[in-house]
Amino acid sequence: MVAQLQSPKPKLAVTWDALPPDYVLPDDPVENIQQPWLAAALTDALGAANRTQPQMLMGSNFGLVATVNKKIVVKAPDWFYVPQVKPIAEGKIRRSYTPNLEGEPVAVVMEFLSDTEGGELSIRATPPYGKLYYYEQILKVPTYVTYDPYELSLEVRCLQEGCYQRQAPDSHGRYWIEELELFLGIWYGERLGQTINWLRWWDGEGNLLLWSSEQAERLAAKLRELGVDPQQL
Repeated sequence: MVAQLQSPKPKLAVTWDALPPDYVLPDDPVENIQQPWLAAALTDALGAANRTQPQMLMGSNFGLVATVNKKIVVKAPDWFYVPQVKPIAEGKIRRSYTPNLEGEPVAVVMEFLSDTEGGELSIRATPPYGKLYYYEQILKVPTYVTYDPYELSLEVRCLQEGCYQRQAPDSHGRYWIEELELFLGIWYGERLGQTINWLRWWDGEGNLLLWSSEQAERLAAKLRELGVDPQQL
């Protein structure tokens, strides 16, 4: 019998260096039309529920930066959340985010699945790093969510002892996202003329966080019940 030798883990020297002002960030197109809709809806619901604060950072297709073995690495997730970042100078525009240098580590990352090389579940440990490997071993993001809107597959992985572990959903098929103190699940319905399977938030009591458009519709309905025409206001 031939002994199987385990490949040594690559050595990672990770630093959090400022991105050079002239660094050209990747500008790849999104893989499908649903990605911007899904990301925008997640942020909209949090804002409508007053769960966003000025010090937070949420974004979509926005570069998260680390320097690995003296080389800059950038990944742009479909959605991410950072609890607290440092303010930027007046008149400046944040064009990327380097954890620890510009604020707290990234707390939650979401990717909507595609079939591209080095994709959302890739554990490639050499450049170009797979996304799962990058979030797990380099950025060390506590919660990594992957969603396939076509297969309706939602998976949540949490960092435990340095490695991601798949989490089990509750009886409603939802996952508790500790960093936001909310449940995340799939919901089918219409938003802004698009009827698809959305990712949505529920609070700890199981109440759905409404989008701003839903809140406006409910307010309009209440006004009509009171005999007030919302369009006359």
